[in-house]
Amino acid sequence: MERTLAASLAAHIGREVRLAGWLHRSRELANVTFLVLRDASGLVQIVTTDPAHRGIPEETVIEVTGLATANAKAPGGVELTEPRLRLLSDPAGTLPFDLFRPILKAGLPVQLDHAPLALRHPSRRRAFELAAASVAGFRGVLDARRFVEVSTPKIVASATESGANVFGIDYFGRPAFLAQSPQFYKQMLVGVFERVYEVGPVFRAEPHDTTRHLSQYTSLDAEWGFIEDHRDVMRVLRDVIAGMMATAAERVGGELPVVPEEIPSIHFADALDMISKSTGEDVRAEPDLAPAHERFLGDWARTEHNSEFVYVTGYPMVKRPFYTHPDRQRPEFSNSFDLIFRGVELVTGGQRLHNEADYRAALRALGADPAPYESYLQAFHFGMPPHGGFAIGLERWTARLTEAANIRQTTLFPRDLHRLNP
Repeated sequence: MERTLAASLAAHIGREVRLAGWLHRSRELANVTFLVLRDASGLVQIVTTDPAHRGIPEETVIEVTGLATANAKAPGGVELTEPRLRLLSDPAGTLPFDLFRPILKAGLPVQLDHAPLALRHPSRRRAFELAAASVAGFRGVLDARRFVEVSTPKIVASATESGANVFGIDYFGRPAFLAQSPQFYKQMLVGVFERVYEVGPVFRAEPHDTTRHLSQYTSLDAEWGFIEDHRDVMRVLRDVIAGMMATAAERVGGELPVVPEEIPSIHFADALDMISKSTGEDVRAEPDLAPAHERFLGDWARTEHNSEFVYVTGYPMVKRPFYTHPDRQRPEFSNSFDLIFRGVELVTGGQRLHNEADYRAALRALGADPAPYESYLQAFHFGMPPHGGFAIGLERWTARLTEAANIRQTTLFPRDLHRLNP
């Protein structure tokens, strides 16, 4: 008999079905036992009077064959009666916390120590279902615009972000690094396909032990050619974010933020001027936004524009990577941006340099040896169009979407300063 999933049981009322999953909950009364089976699609109540069905540990994997019977009080309005049950695994061991409760009460460190179990809880699973749907939306929007999906190396010969926060490795006796981003490769591939994107891991030797930083995360990158400036990138990013949100709403449901037709925008210098005037703290000489400033701008966008999103453009060149294109009118500022979502920086993007001479000048200004970058610079030696792109951190996106207090809640198996297991 073909297996039936919990979510489709109502379509089989009056017929015998076979279900399989985990024993989510067991309630033993005097003459009857109520079992709740959980599979990937939901929950099913099983009613049994067989004494052999008592004492099975929760989370044991079981198979149940029985009659699908209508019952308005049961989950989904249907339950399984007259069951025949067999174990598909050894009886589960003693659980460190209950999974049947609506809220997972164990602290986050305990959950992370027992991640293979904690991730089974519906509240934890939902975050990753939202993440998966968001990636599908990301791909869908870019596929429709003729972007080509690529997969680039994660072992590289030079550091992407000018040598900061990299993991060095021994590559057959030669020094190498884990890639901080696919930045160099996606730019090279603009010269091949014009429009590319990638979904893959990136690595940062992140020294900050905070609720928003990880040493490994999933990056959603896009890069394309023949743009005018960073504003073209911002327009495409808005549509990508809207597509991610729409797919997440369609596949997972729940109340999700609305992406405005035009995301409000403020220049970095104007943002610092507004923050200084509003708070009484003069921050106009700062080269970057502090987390408190991001929260301020998030509140401002929500109050003034009814938007959970806001672009901050024109970050100072001193805080941007060497490949960033400067503002032609004010070269101390860049043709780059951050997208702030619910008070936290979510996306960084902008226009890149595209002429070889400009790259060599930028490296000289940094006092950097161009030798490690020669294979990268080769792409510009043979002609590259004006181009730009962006990168979205998937775990941070999901954390803001679910309003999780800690990014580790939306990371399957976090890697940070302290955690290398499980």
